[in-house]
Amino acid sequence: MDVPCVRVEQSEGEATRQVLADVGVLDDEHGITGDDGWLYLPVTDAEAVPDEFAVVTHDAPARRTPTTPADILGEDPSYERLGDVAIVDEDDPERAREIARAIVDSDLPVRTVVDRASEIQGELRVRDWNVLVGDDTETVHREYGHEFALDLDSVYFSPRLATERHRVVEQIQSGEHVFDMFAGVGPFAVPAAARGAEVVAVDLNETAVEYLRENARRNDVTDRLTAIHGDVRDAADDYHDWADRIVMNLPHSADEFLDIAVAIAGDDCVLHFYDIQHEDDRFGPGERAIRAAAEPEYQVAVEERHTVRSYAPHEYNVCLDVRLTKG
Repeated sequence: MDVPCVRVEQSEGEATRQVLADVGVLDDEHGITGDDGWLYLPVTDAEAVPDEFAVVTHDAPARRTPTTPADILGEDPSYERLGDVAIVDEDDPERAREIARAIVDSDLPVRTVVDRASEIQGELRVRDWNVLVGDDTETVHREYGHEFALDLDSVYFSPRLATERHRVVEQIQSGEHVFDMFAGVGPFAVPAAARGAEVVAVDLNETAVEYLRENARRNDVTDRLTAIHGDVRDAADDYHDWADRIVMNLPHSADEFLDIAVAIAGDDCVLHFYDIQHEDDRFGPGERAIRAAAEPEYQVAVEERHTVRSYAPHEYNVCLDVRLTKG
């Protein structure tokens, strides 16, 4: 059957397959085929395929449709995948266990299922979990061709932000100085280094920094990534006027660190400032805070006002891409 496929050399097949799976466009209903040194990977939506790949029409055989949790339950349950861990968010413990059983009885490659037991809490941004299936919350998550080892019980990581992280990373040029102020296990920092940037990544969570260093090794970017455990207020002392780009992904309180960001910024610096605000004024508070911290030393130009996702009723997680130019 003729279906849209990404055409790549066989040597690039696995890496491409993983990227398409991470983006969510890999077509599991048709098989991957090879022909004269090329592979054809079926996709569900040709328009959503990243621009670096060539999409062609090719004859791909139909595959057996894998059994899903929805097949077992008779309805589509809500859950997220993080490596081989599935995450549910249910107030009813019996409902959570029912979904967990359906997930492990399906064809999904999942070995652990957890249910959120608390909101994100504390300076280290972790939450409590009820483990419904399995006994290990450590996993390896793959995102846009990169691997991230992490333990949900000890660090913060949101698979929902994959597209947003990719949006920012795609702007990074080789040779840039990138400072990630709240780096976690490295989902911004590692891909930035992979694009050829020199990256400094800081986090207060010691376990997250241990995983960050491991992830730098996993993705072969240790020579371009400096991981620092500690308070970014202290770490910044060695990087005044250094950064070409700063990531501030701490949306509830990033505004408290804008003076540090201004100190780190070089003569021309792009700031990715994350915030959570009411729908009536999603970007105003953040922009005013940036201007108050940076002007008149810097000219402030907002290059993009971007809504990342809905956070709560009438509240949105947003990002301001702002260029600071020393006046």
